[in-house]
Amino acid sequence: MSGQNTRPHAIIVMGVSGSGKSSVGEAMAEALAVEFTEGDSLHPASNVEKMSKGIPLTDDDRMPWLDIIGKTMKAALDRGEGIVLSCSALKKSYRDRLRAAVDGNLFFVYLHGSRELLTERMGARKGHFMPLSLLENQLATLEVPTGEPGVVTVDIDGTIDEIAKTALRDLKALVIS
Repeated sequence: MSGQNTRPHAIIVMGVSGSGKSSVGEAMAEALAVEFTEGDSLHPASNVEKMSKGIPLTDDDRMPWLDIIGKTMKAALDRGEGIVLSCSALKKSYRDRLRAAVDGNLFFVYLHGSRELLTERMGARKGHFMPLSLLENQLATLEVPTGEPGVVTVDIDGTIDEIAKTALRDLKALVIS
């Protein structure tokens, strides 16, 4: 993302499970020539164990994870590097906590899709610890980021490349404006 604002940025690709956060985030990071970090890889083992058993995470479970994500973003920015991460970031309070971790130098790409498409995608995944049964809990927890600063919303009904290109185009418009 070039333009008037040339400092490096942190970008979180957010949404519920099955929305394509990792795939879109990887494509965006490659296009921007920056690091991609899979947010799920930063979960404490206790969180992974709970989710793999179909037990929804609580806010108390998520806070240490969000703090690790915040520290990961801050470290990249402190090195003068941009970073793209995947993170569900389901609640506004989570997003605000992440914004505070990097003094507001954070953009979100919210991946939006129908319940049917999300269910189909999750059902097709192999080897992921997040079971389909937790999708309903995530949808119920999701506070859509409409109207929040630094957020673009992208529908997930295209290819990964189409979604990533749309996200980058819309982010560029935010940075330049």
